[in-house]
Amino acid sequence: MKVLVVGGTGLIGGHAALYLADKGHDVTLMARSAPSVPALAQLPFIPTHYVEDDVADGRLKGFDWLVFAAGVDIRQLPRDGSVTEEDFYTRYNTEGIPRFVAAAKAAGIKRVAYIGTFYPQVAPEKIKTSPYVRSRAQADEAIRAMSDDSFAVCSLNAPFVLGHLPGLEVEHLYYNYLYAKGFMEGVPMFAPEGGTNHITTPSLSEAVLGALEHGEGGRAYLVGDENLTWKAYFELWCTAVGNPQDLEVRSEEHPLLPDMIMFAGRGATVSYQPEGVQELGYGTGRVAAVIAELVAHYGARQ
Repeated sequence: MKVLVVGGTGLIGGHAALYLADKGHDVTLMARSAPSVPALAQLPFIPTHYVEDDVADGRLKGFDWLVFAAGVDIRQLPRDGSVTEEDFYTRYNTEGIPRFVAAAKAAGIKRVAYIGTFYPQVAPEKIKTSPYVRSRAQADEAIRAMSDDSFAVCSLNAPFVLGHLPGLEVEHLYYNYLYAKGFMEGVPMFAPEGGTNHITTPSLSEAVLGALEHGEGGRAYLVGDENLTWKAYFELWCTAVGNPQDLEVRSEEHPLLPDMIMFAGRGATVSYQPEGVQELGYGTGRVAAVIAELVAHYGARQ
């Protein structure tokens, strides 16, 4: 199949693009900037800003499947006060994503795998209070409502994502490595209360292929892998770097998990049985292995 991966230069979209290409599909990337990852640079690329550009000009024609992994979060929110959270997330998520998917449907694309977030499903009360969670929920509902007999949209609402793509540096994962090694001078080592589900990019990429091949149109799959307390999670990192710890659990804000990114709330435990494991055919039990892979990568840079 001819597959367009929007957001295909990032960790999630890039890994999915390479996985689909490895499975024999004809993959094209779409993003604002050309890929820096050598393996991704070998794939066809269409420069596009999914909000700013008019994609009704025919550039979406000829594709069978769409993977959309370009929704914005707090990492893209301007810090200069030029726009409010509400306006930013409304423009890029609530309005921008459905507009793009509607254009994809009009262009003849048949199936869509949309990478969303788990918050609207695991913390639905935050839809009312968080502009980010609300925008993701509204975008998700709008695009799934477009499904019909000739157009199927599956949402893969993912938790915290771990992965490694050679040539792409993911800042917060590198900080996890430095923290576990004890290299962040003056930063106390402890674990916050609560915990969450995690998934790896290999598992998420497998779920993407399953959704494109035979996922139920109009359904939001709450995908995931392992439920871990934050204590267990950070201790996995510490063990992997050769600095095993029995971390104290504290109720205070954690230096790597500030309250501003913890949309379920500080100290919350988000635990659930992942959906679609059998139906979409994705693997589980990979969190420790991917952490070890990341540690090996970062360790080789020292």
